[in-house]
Amino acid sequence: MKRIITVSRQFGSGGRSIAKAVADELGYAYYDKELINRVAEKTGFSAEYIEENGEYAPSKSIFALASSYIGAPRIMGGMSAYDYLWVVQRNTILEIADQECCVILGRCADFILKDREDALHVYVHAPAQARAQRIVERYGESDKKPMDRIKDKDSKRAINYKHFTGRTWGDCDNYDLCVNSDKLTIKKSIEMIVDLARN
Repeated sequence: MKRIITVSRQFGSGGRSIAKAVADELGYAYYDKELINRVAEKTGFSAEYIEENGEYAPSKSIFALASSYIGAPRIMGGMSAYDYLWVVQRNTILEIADQECCVILGRCADFILKDREDALHVYVHAPAQARAQRIVERYGESDKKPMDRIKDKDSKRAINYKHFTGRTWGDCDNYDLCVNSDKLTIKKSIEMIVDLARN
């Protein structure tokens, strides 16, 4: 049985809903906002800052990310806020994995826990059109078109992932299971992940 499940997901794929339902079905602790709150307590950063900067690059350009990494010598050990946040977030994920059975959403947890044999790493994706429809249904309309929202979130997430892991976000080689939530449906995706975790 797998004690830890990490769920990475494309924006609008239903990955968050799947991760929460898997945790409920298995009776595991669920870490999304809970992880953000723990990191906020440890760093002194606001939960809002961590939610936005702990998983997303500040822009869609890798160069903008690199140029933002300027630390102060006597603050956070000379690390930039992004690097400091990464270190604390990484250490918190390692602590959580040692403490209890859990499902961890995003935040490079698949990479951080890649060497654990008791972990199952899942990537949830879906066609762009299905995701666009889902985000409108779930989050409502905004000034930005659904497809633009998807491109923005996914590209920032991919840049952040590449910067800290050296790997390509969404590459199937990084995961034990890649799930197309549109083709399988959310319900079947949950059932498949739970079954794999148990067996």
